[in-house]
Amino acid sequence: MKLVDALLLSLSLALMIVGIHQTVTQGVEASYAIFMFAVALLFWFQYRKMQKPEEPPTPKKKAKSGKKR
Repeated sequence: MKLVDALLLSLSLALMIVGIHQTVTQGVEASYAIFMFAVALLFWFQYRKMQKPEEPPTPKKKAKSGKKR
């Protein structure tokens, strides 16, 4: 995960927490924009995740046994 991806995910989580707090204290109308911004950041994170090229799987190395032949 790159720095930008981690920031997007962290920011969206923080905005969700702020939105929940705003909902409890002031109501849904006051926190609607915060929730929409958090969802937009989650969509952006998912978009970036889907745009990454798939890396070929690395071959696993066989573990050497303690016995010599």
